[in-house]
Amino acid sequence: MTEQTLAERAVWRDTERCYRAVAARDSRFDGQFIMAVATTGIYCRPSCPASTPKQQNVRFYPTSAAAQSNGFRACRRCLPDAVPGSPDWDIRADLAARAMRLISDGTVERDGVPGLARRLGYSERQLGRVLTAELGAGPLALARAHRAHSARLLIEMSGLPLTDVAFAAGFSSVRQFNETIREVFATTPSQLRAASLRRRKNEELPTGTRLSLRLPFRKPFDAAGVLNFLAGQAAPGVEHVTRDDSGVTGYGRTLRLAHGTGVVWLTAKDDHVLCDLRLADLRDLSSAVARVRRLLDLDADPEAVARVLGADPALAPLVEAIPGIRVPGTVDGDELVLRALLSPAETAAIADELGERLPSCDESLDGLTTLFPTAAQVAEQGPDHVAGVARALADGLAVHVGRDPGELRAELLDVPGIGPGTADYVLMRVLGTPDVLLTGDPALRRGAAALGIADDETTLAERGRAWQPWSSYAGMYLWRAEKGE
Repeated sequence: MTEQTLAERAVWRDTERCYRAVAARDSRFDGQFIMAVATTGIYCRPSCPASTPKQQNVRFYPTSAAAQSNGFRACRRCLPDAVPGSPDWDIRADLAARAMRLISDGTVERDGVPGLARRLGYSERQLGRVLTAELGAGPLALARAHRAHSARLLIEMSGLPLTDVAFAAGFSSVRQFNETIREVFATTPSQLRAASLRRRKNEELPTGTRLSLRLPFRKPFDAAGVLNFLAGQAAPGVEHVTRDDSGVTGYGRTLRLAHGTGVVWLTAKDDHVLCDLRLADLRDLSSAVARVRRLLDLDADPEAVARVLGADPALAPLVEAIPGIRVPGTVDGDELVLRALLSPAETAAIADELGERLPSCDESLDGLTTLFPTAAQVAEQGPDHVAGVARALADGLAVHVGRDPGELRAELLDVPGIGPGTADYVLMRVLGTPDVLLTGDPALRRGAAALGIADDETTLAERGRAWQPWSSYAGMYLWRAEKGE
């Protein structure tokens, strides 16, 4: 499926389909498009509980930024930004999708639009033209919408002084912060906080750099599967897992972020993932949340995956038995590349010997003490068989969510020590590429053989054509089959 075809099939362009979703208050479409009502000047998520507006009064946009740029403000009833993100950013690999991933990671706040354009390899003018055409808003407007969402989280979920909130969310001035909040939410920051306290029955909000957030996802969500996958590869000190008789109950890890360090602890609930964050610098909030969402693949569209994979007679029983399977991502591209080449024992040894110790460890996050070492540290002191790869990363091989998959794969294969299987694994977990089938993986082939699908790479690759564009998810089912699940 070509990038152009994917762009043409964007849900928001199909107004009849969008209106049917709005009339049905279908939460499966939350995050996939924005509904704006011309008569009220408000934009909402598709599942907003308010009365369904007349079709002639409705406008559809791909992003909140596009709605805001056209003069609409956010609905305070349905909070349209507090939903899973668009799965388009993983399905598509075009410039607009890659830019959105970097904007969500806070690139514009850190490096400005020039920095965003440099990382994507385009001029600012060309980038602005493409984003406006595809997403209805330029990079500044998209980043502004992202800042507004981060600010609302800090206003409602923390007791930070509002002046601190403004700069932590990425605003350059308190005046800009106040104006944006008024324009987007039709209220002031102090009124937003007061309303939040009333909803919380005036409970005391945390005032430090600790936050507890609810991360939404599209149901169904195979939380046990993704947490067990991460737990099976956990490096002591860098990651920590809690278990009970039913399996993994919580997963935590340390984070290396742009402005400092962080620690995150994740617990799956029925309708959200509880994300407890401790950050050295709250300017890293949006980046930390974006990375955690990618780690757990929370923006996936599980029903779209199930429709394709469930049509395969061999996979159908697994798809039914394990609904909402996810492809685990990563919080750090360099770390993922190195760990793909290291055994679990080598990973643990490197983390223990070379990892940077956090200055303190909160009792509630016990076991998370160490940052995984940088590529430069591994290049200097790590095992010989990964030193060359680590040096390439330290010298500028960029492995981040804004990369074009084809270009990144070619650059990875140019590095001695990285083969096609490793390169594809990196694309799948770093970029969230949904259509990667790791036919060279012995465990995956054993799972395929157990299901009677294939026992060799060629046959498996041919069978995998029917799983496009969700081969990565099919691979997860094959891994589960190999484990007898």
